[in-house]
Amino acid sequence: MTLERRSILAAGGGAAALGALPWRSAHAQAASTIKIGLLSDMSGPYRDLNGPNSISATRLAMQEMTAARGLNVELVVADHQNRPDVGVNITRQWFDRDGVDMVLNLAASSVALAVSELARERNKVAIATSTATSDLTGRACNANTIHWVYDTFMLARSTGAAMVRAGGDTWFFITADYAFGHALERDTAAFVRAAGGRVVGQVRTPFPGTTDFSSFILQAQASRAKVIGLANAGTDTTNCIKQAAEFGITRRGIKLASMLMFITDVHALGLETAQGLVCSATYYWDMNDQTRSLARRVLANSGVDTPVTMAQAGDYSATLHYLKAVAELGAAPAKANGRAVVERMKAMPTQDDAFGAGTIRADGRKLHPAYLFEVKTPAESRHKHDYYKLLQTSTADDAFRSLADGGCSLVRS
Repeated sequence: MTLERRSILAAGGGAAALGALPWRSAHAQAASTIKIGLLSDMSGPYRDLNGPNSISATRLAMQEMTAARGLNVELVVADHQNRPDVGVNITRQWFDRDGVDMVLNLAASSVALAVSELARERNKVAIATSTATSDLTGRACNANTIHWVYDTFMLARSTGAAMVRAGGDTWFFITADYAFGHALERDTAAFVRAAGGRVVGQVRTPFPGTTDFSSFILQAQASRAKVIGLANAGTDTTNCIKQAAEFGITRRGIKLASMLMFITDVHALGLETAQGLVCSATYYWDMNDQTRSLARRVLANSGVDTPVTMAQAGDYSATLHYLKAVAELGAAPAKANGRAVVERMKAMPTQDDAFGAGTIRADGRKLHPAYLFEVKTPAESRHKHDYYKLLQTSTADDAFRSLADGGCSLVRS
């Protein structure tokens, strides 16, 4: 099992933090230190959209809250390899032995669903920032979990509905065969049908481990669908797009709809290949002065030079708001009761450089606007990482599933 662990004091080093409080015992210090666990894909298909920039973004929020509120905060990091059993085992050790209070990112939906349930059992906090399944705020919701950044409903409504309106009324799905892919296909298919379109076929691809998508692309082509919907993410998405280009799919008039494409995917593909693709996101680094400032601060300490993704922006935003709630409650009460922290987070409006102003609903859904982008042509790009042009904006209330429609047990009718 690949496991990367880092202990980082947000104050800038363990010796400095302990030296400032010489009269406190190690036990007292531990009792007042909030521990955050960043659990993600650090080596597989989702590494680029998480990875070093996720660590840097989380550390940035910790440092800012340490400076503003004087909190003691420690970070540990692990790679779950996109396996729910690995993710649960790491999280159980974090909660039961290592004193971790909040786990975030989570990436793969199968991991997130399992870790969310463990957080409920242990009365800790789970915040999904790189996870898509809308079930986290639906049938699988609980009082210890918050879902940040995006979900399959938002992606389906924004990208899927736009493609149908543009004439793409027959669809074939290439779907990652696990919880995320299933949820994304399900939600997108519902919007396609509601708009008068048809789903003419689908194929499920093993996850993780699939690198050759040629047979699946040929099946999609043979279906005569106008749109091939890619219900996958990360390197699965980029491999599909590259291999579709090799077969000349788009030259035959077939549209590719990447239901979850990150800016790191565009970076990997290059504008020559990715130009014209349409995607949805809730954060783009070049939207305004605040998003640009955040991106500069994250990249300054990450050691990589890839554009900051919405998931990484979510790591910053979620950590910042969590620590604001901890500061309001006090470290000891926050460590003792994860549900109380989540309740406080829901009661407080959110505000940060990633998403601006927002709120958290009773079902744990973090609300903020969503954007539909088109990838620029090489001629349209004016500077480094200048990849997107804005097509439309959805308000927070329009972007996400309504509170009444999710089936979350926390919502009182």
